[in-house]
Amino acid sequence: MYWIAGVFAAVLLAVSNRYGYHRDEMYFLAAGRRLDWGYADQPPLVPLIARGISAIDAESLVLLRIPAATAATAVVLCAGFMAREFGGGRLAQTLAAAFTASGALLMATGHLLGTTVFDLALWSGIALLVLRLLRDEFDPRWWLGVGVLAGLSMQNKALSALPILVLAASLAALGPRKIFATKYFAAAIATAAIIALPYLIWQAANDWPQWELSRAIAGGSSGTSDTPLTFVLLQFGLMGPFLAPLWIFGLWRLWRQPRYRAFVLTYAVLFVVFTVSGGKAYYLAGMYPLLLAAAAAGLEPMLTGNRIRRFAVVSVTVINAVAGAALFLPLLPVTSVRESPVLEINYDAGETIGWPVFVDHIAEIRARSAPDAELLTANYGEAAAIERFGAPHNLPTPHSGHNSYWWWGPPEDSRPTLLIGLPIDRAFELCPQVEQVGRIDNGLGIDNEEQGRLVYLCRAPRQSWAEMWPSIRHYG
Repeated sequence: MYWIAGVFAAVLLAVSNRYGYHRDEMYFLAAGRRLDWGYADQPPLVPLIARGISAIDAESLVLLRIPAATAATAVVLCAGFMAREFGGGRLAQTLAAAFTASGALLMATGHLLGTTVFDLALWSGIALLVLRLLRDEFDPRWWLGVGVLAGLSMQNKALSALPILVLAASLAALGPRKIFATKYFAAAIATAAIIALPYLIWQAANDWPQWELSRAIAGGSSGTSDTPLTFVLLQFGLMGPFLAPLWIFGLWRLWRQPRYRAFVLTYAVLFVVFTVSGGKAYYLAGMYPLLLAAAAAGLEPMLTGNRIRRFAVVSVTVINAVAGAALFLPLLPVTSVRESPVLEINYDAGETIGWPVFVDHIAEIRARSAPDAELLTANYGEAAAIERFGAPHNLPTPHSGHNSYWWWGPPEDSRPTLLIGLPIDRAFELCPQVEQVGRIDNGLGIDNEEQGRLVYLCRAPRQSWAEMWPSIRHYG
């Protein structure tokens, strides 16, 4: 399995400099320049990582993405180790690693710096340690590792608390309960709480903006929000449709073994909760390396000594990997993306193209219409791109009412303001007279969130920006 992890990491790093920054990556860099114990929409772990990478080399996209590739590779290795915990030998471990590495979601998230790939890695680590606690003869000190990983998960994504709590409740309900009868379980809870405490204090001190964000996402405000129907259907595509029979087999196999039934209950509860609450499809993704590992351990006896079956399984895995790479890694030339099905399937691909051109347009519009204008954008991606690429154009620090940018303050009142990407009705709510001064065009016909957006000039707002700022805040 180690060579599979190595090849997987090499592929991610080989393509890491193609296309460009994702909007979220630039946002993490912006948050990292304003380090805090928490943010309106996320804990501080990934902004802290972005800040550290930027301190080494602020211009290297490859370097920025190395932590994500490392975390994704850790998921591949954890899958192999989990197969071993399920009783699998070398073949099962290799298959588990290969199944996981071929998964579309792991390729997509491992290619970009973001919270999801660290969530997958930390959850995979927790699942592996819990499996070790489920051994007939177990070392209770593994609970300390669970506590550390659980605390780091909370510092990466607040939502990670839910699957951890559901797994603990499932173990308490279905057993084996003996794993809780140790002082190390209490120590694990204390460790996780101590690590997560600074972020929880920040959220409490700022009226829990994370809850408001969660409601906004459930209402469809995010570009990757899903309906209940799409949530269900996308479960069969997260790791690639060719692997769906395998993880279903893994679920069945775990249910047949009483000591592992808590994982099946955890999957079922999370499936229902996320479906009903409007969760994003990838919220359930952390379960699939575990299920694929269980499937690999179950397949091993069937494949040993049977070349035809082994060839069939390898072929399906390779096809799944090739299809996932074609759609979720930046393999096509940028000029060919528009004519391909990539943008219809992979929303994030469009969000990594055209940002320097976007900023060039804003700089040209500002120089032509109002050289001293402040910049107010519709979303954090636009604002973060201006921060990342605006220095050569002497652009000022941008402002936005979106997510954490709202917390970083409004424009000045003494200057005109360019309203970038805001709908016309919203522009008139902020300014009695607006003048259209430009339209965004990435020059490639790539239909992302910014393409075709209009730019308006507001010379005098209806009220001071500070007075209107509370009404400008929006999450998503």
